[in-house]
Amino acid sequence: MQITAGEWCKLLDGNLEGDPAVLITHPAKIEEAAKGAISFIANAKYEPFAYTTGASAIILAKEMELKSKVQPVLIRVDQPYLSFTKVLEYFNNNHQNLIGTEAPSFIHESASIGSDVYLGAFSYIGKNVKLGNKVKIFPNVYVGEGVTIEDNSVVYAGTKIYPHCKIGKHCIIHAGVVIGADGFGFAPKPDGSYYKVPQLGNVVIEDQVEIGANSCIDRATLGSTVIRQGAKIDNLVQLAHNVEIGAHTVVAAQSGISGSTKIGKYCQIGGQVGFVGHIEIADGSKINAQSGVSKSIHEKNKAWNGAPAFEYMASLRAQSVFRNLPELEKRVQELERNAG
Repeated sequence: MQITAGEWCKLLDGNLEGDPAVLITHPAKIEEAAKGAISFIANAKYEPFAYTTGASAIILAKEMELKSKVQPVLIRVDQPYLSFTKVLEYFNNNHQNLIGTEAPSFIHESASIGSDVYLGAFSYIGKNVKLGNKVKIFPNVYVGEGVTIEDNSVVYAGTKIYPHCKIGKHCIIHAGVVIGADGFGFAPKPDGSYYKVPQLGNVVIEDQVEIGANSCIDRATLGSTVIRQGAKIDNLVQLAHNVEIGAHTVVAAQSGISGSTKIGKYCQIGGQVGFVGHIEIADGSKINAQSGVSKSIHEKNKAWNGAPAFEYMASLRAQSVFRNLPELEKRVQELERNAG
């Protein structure tokens, strides 16, 4: 794949400094790049590499000032990281040309398969499944009865999608994900044992959602567990029955969200955050890593930290006091001795 620096500048709506005819053949890290590579600087600490890199072009911010002249062509943009993401997307064609059905695979006679679909070996497509156009199903994927997967979605190897779940357009489901397993519902009996509560709902995943490897999204007891448009779920995340994740919310690895909790839109959930069930989290909330959220959050666009979580700056002040407790105890003891 070859594209000139000038063409990249137009695609990224940037300003070019240097020869527009320079050929770009691949993306690379700025500290490792060689001729033909395009790289980027989004963090000022990488500026020194601009003077030593072998890259043919660098994407950087329009306002960034360099201390001296550099060899690579410069493409100045408003958001370097976002622009470089578009570069990576251009070169990421690893599955675009996959079409057809590999043997052995099972496709139920009632299944509806769109055009330009890829079905990897040992994939199972159940009764009344509907696959849209350009859907890619990688090997060893199970797609249960009545599942719908809409256009341009990709399901990687080993994923299991239980019956009657729905996946929208342009979704990416990574390897080992389980969608629609039973929610964790058990009614206690008088003898201390438990009676399993049937889980009759499903999982609905809207458009442009990405779900990381080995994450689990449980089906609802009744109704649907819902992942709204544009949400991004990291690896090893557990979403329990009847959870709702708002549009464009991100959830980092090893977080767990208990049943019927509703997370608002544009939230940012750090790694290893735990939520109790049946609470609501306001739009734009930012939850720091390893926090424990035990109550609903109603104030929008605020940051939270700690276990139990409370307002971010207050939590930092509390941590500071906690670190100083031994010294404070010593001072109190001295004051008590002096007072005696």
